[in-house]
Amino acid sequence: MKPNDLTRREFLAAASASSLAAVASTSLPAYADITRRAGKLAILGGEPIRKNKGWPDWPYVDDRIVDAVVKTTKSGIWCRIQSATGTVPTFEKEFAKLMGSKFCVATGSGTQALHTCVEALGISAGDEVITSPYTDPGTIASILSARALPVLADLDPASYQLDPADVERRITENTRAIMPVHMMGQAADLERIMAIARRHKLSVIEDAAQAHLAEYQGKKLGTIAPLGCFSFQSSKTIAAGEGGAILGDDEELMDKCYTVHNHGTSRRGRTEVIGPKYRMNEFEAAVLLAQLAGAQERFRRRNENAAHLTARLRGCPGVAPQKLYPGTTSGSFYLYAMSYRKEQFNGVDRARFLKAVASEGVSLSPYIERGLHREPWVDHIVQTKAYQKTFSARRLQQFREEMQCPNCDRVCAEMAMIWASGPLLGTQADMDDIADAILKVYENRDKLAAI
Repeated sequence: MKPNDLTRREFLAAASASSLAAVASTSLPAYADITRRAGKLAILGGEPIRKNKGWPDWPYVDDRIVDAVVKTTKSGIWCRIQSATGTVPTFEKEFAKLMGSKFCVATGSGTQALHTCVEALGISAGDEVITSPYTDPGTIASILSARALPVLADLDPASYQLDPADVERRITENTRAIMPVHMMGQAADLERIMAIARRHKLSVIEDAAQAHLAEYQGKKLGTIAPLGCFSFQSSKTIAAGEGGAILGDDEELMDKCYTVHNHGTSRRGRTEVIGPKYRMNEFEAAVLLAQLAGAQERFRRRNENAAHLTARLRGCPGVAPQKLYPGTTSGSFYLYAMSYRKEQFNGVDRARFLKAVASEGVSLSPYIERGLHREPWVDHIVQTKAYQKTFSARRLQQFREEMQCPNCDRVCAEMAMIWASGPLLGTQADMDDIADAILKVYENRDKLAAI
């Protein structure tokens, strides 16, 4: 079977194994074009693999989006409270339908969506929420904004996701929820996390900020736990510059989310609880609505290209694409990530490897320089009056001392990735360029190590 003969179903079926490398069980060779990579490295003066070629632009823009913004501008309906049938309420219905959820509340950002959920669940000062150190600061900001304690558990170093065993180890009498983060748009180990939550009677909030349309065990990420949150920041695979959304099937809980995000004012028009003003505006919703029609096709293309790229890299011992958990049938591929093993590259450090690949015309980069467990907020909160009044000195000391996540440190040091929202919309030849650049550097690793 030739690469182009693989159907979408075959690609996505292959992705359900522990790694997308399963697709390489076809006749796709790991080293398809030896002559193309046999020359001198570009960093040493050779001809680059990819020269004067761009990538698909991101964020995605077309006339439909431009027309939608113009229409919204002319309508004079710029805020969701002006119309029950405006672009925000319409987007909420369409996004919920697309994702297979009953209800949606749109917010101004993914961080706002997460904080809204924390407040709606009644999590506050004195409570603890377990989450990942390997994520955007917005994840912990949503917990800190409620004056709860973000407890960081370590990672599975192959998947870059929360390690369920370490999550369970960190549960205390004050733990109220677990907030798994679907990193790179791939599923966390939700089966085990949900089982832990049931066993300890904890809530689960899915941070699916990067995981639009991704599927796990027959359901889309963000719809498996009672509450799931998304971001529409400009780099995301569905984007509006900023913006967020909450999905859920429990009408009462989602009504609480609406009330919280609407400065504590319910749909009944009564100010009932404490709440910030987190409403999405009509312009963001217009941009989002206009691109939903093509979102699934772009999602399909990213998955097919990612499968092809993983198959091409299968035989290279120096790079290991992100591990996927059983039941993962597709990912958003917000990022295409891999671990770099310098010992397989004759000790060449990651920075030099990335520079060599860049010289071949392919830009890879690290992602998160250091985990959140190594950022100054940890020392800051244990010194604040709010946390000192809420938690005992012993608990704060323990919290600080247990802020150790060695697997996260390893991931930060080893991971390399492609910003995939745009590039993974390229052609199969573009994917071959990426693979060939990496494989060329690997085959010339002795020369790279010598400089």
